[in-house]
Amino acid sequence: MTMSVNRRSLWLVEAILAHVQERRAVLHLIEGGGRYIDCGIDTPGGLLLGVELALVCLGGLAAVTIVPGDVAGRPVPTIQVVTDHPVQACLASQYAGWAISEGKYFAMGSGPMRAVRGREAIYDTIGFRETENSVVGVLETRKPPPHAVVAAVASECKVFPSSVTLLAAPTASLAGGVQVVARSVETALHKLAELKFDLGRIQSAHGSAPLPPVARDDLAAIGRTNDAVLYGARVVLYVTGDDESLEQIGPQVPSSSSRDHGEPFAAIFAGYNHDFYAVDPLLFSPAQVVFQNLETGRSHAFGRIETDILARSFWA
Repeated sequence: MTMSVNRRSLWLVEAILAHVQERRAVLHLIEGGGRYIDCGIDTPGGLLLGVELALVCLGGLAAVTIVPGDVAGRPVPTIQVVTDHPVQACLASQYAGWAISEGKYFAMGSGPMRAVRGREAIYDTIGFRETENSVVGVLETRKPPPHAVVAAVASECKVFPSSVTLLAAPTASLAGGVQVVARSVETALHKLAELKFDLGRIQSAHGSAPLPPVARDDLAAIGRTNDAVLYGARVVLYVTGDDESLEQIGPQVPSSSSRDHGEPFAAIFAGYNHDFYAVDPLLFSPAQVVFQNLETGRSHAFGRIETDILARSFWA
């Protein structure tokens, strides 16, 4: 078993704080206990802070890099994720499975703190939870978390408020955009979990997705970052077992398996009156998925990149 994702992420937090001004982040101590690091709400943040934010989300069990890429001939940075612990990194830690709501405050919560809370059904599926004295979480939000949010997280995780560290960034920010687009592998694994695939077969993973321009507001940014994954993400999963089951499940994994596939996410979202739960859940997966069987040497590829939709989403 790999080391605690919360402990690994605390090391990453301390590394951020060691050069907080260089990363254009700001540490805030919260009255009543706890702390949060502003990564793009009232401070600019940046690309490198986004990489570190994504690493915290992944519990330190992956490498995240920004590499060259293009969309329709135009240079676009690509966010690349590599992990040899994909289930623990992506599902136990990175997945944004905690909707945090306190009064008028709302944020999507992800990161290692989820593994200590352990209330989501996915933890029964993967058989992994943590017990820790300190927790780290990432919030996708435009509002700084108040003490009530820190207290709620502490209560759910059974730790003291002083032992809670939250990192926050809005979707329409450089750092926030990077950490969302770094979810290429996570979306593939979550789809496979929904399809009842044996996640124990997945040994390693590589994913990449284009980083869209920062949008004018968070709603527009949600559209662009979703499109980056739905229409631009490529994921390679290194698996064991038989090839027949891969051929059977493969066509159901990419976003093209969804009835809602084919339009920019902003248009799809608006068509459902901005209700995430009304969108076909089969849509939330990478554009292209490749299974490489480590035992038979065969590869199985499904899905396709939709360059035209990406261009419309990013620059229209």
